[in-house]
Amino acid sequence: MLFAGLNVATIISNIFVLIVAFTFHEFAHAWVADRFGDDTPRLHGRLTLNPIVHLDVFGSLMLIVAGFGWAKPVPINPYALRKHSNAAPMLVALAGPMSNLLLAVLAAIPFQLGLLQPSFPTGTIPTVSMVLTQFIFINLVLMLFNLIPIAPLDGDKILDYFLPAEWSLRLDAIRPYGMMILLALIFLGPYIGLDLLGTVLGPPLRSIFTLLVG
Repeated sequence: MLFAGLNVATIISNIFVLIVAFTFHEFAHAWVADRFGDDTPRLHGRLTLNPIVHLDVFGSLMLIVAGFGWAKPVPINPYALRKHSNAAPMLVALAGPMSNLLLAVLAAIPFQLGLLQPSFPTGTIPTVSMVLTQFIFINLVLMLFNLIPIAPLDGDKILDYFLPAEWSLRLDAIRPYGMMILLALIFLGPYIGLDLLGTVLGPPLRSIFTLLVG
């Protein structure tokens, strides 16, 4: 569905998702890090809801035309965070995906109240229902994708908190190759029977989406 036929209504809806969802995701990382005493995001100007500060040019274009993209990672200092709490880096990482879930839940209120019926964007001018349906769907995709425990995704930092120290040290050796591993799983995985986006993320995505919009 992410790569379904592109139309003007989808592009308009995706621009709205880009500005709101990506901005809140990165701001959530920055805000939680700041609350835990790490001033790195603040010093880099990331403690703001100004989308221009957070958006990546290529990642934004990918979101607009393909329904999936990325923003600029928020710089943090894990050593400063751990001075406050060993759980701080994990909670900072978790804040991003949880912000996407919160946005999806809030956007689903009109559907839960029966005021709107879900409808993905078609045609030229999207309706409110189309924009909110796309908004919910992509926010859930961003949440689930970022929870994958592979660097540099948020899930890697979340998993690291729960692993024994010796496991974390072993994973340090492969973390620099995390992006290559992730891309290989996405593009080559289906050929070896591991469809990361369809088989792994698809079922929880459909379940949560159905739960929210009915």
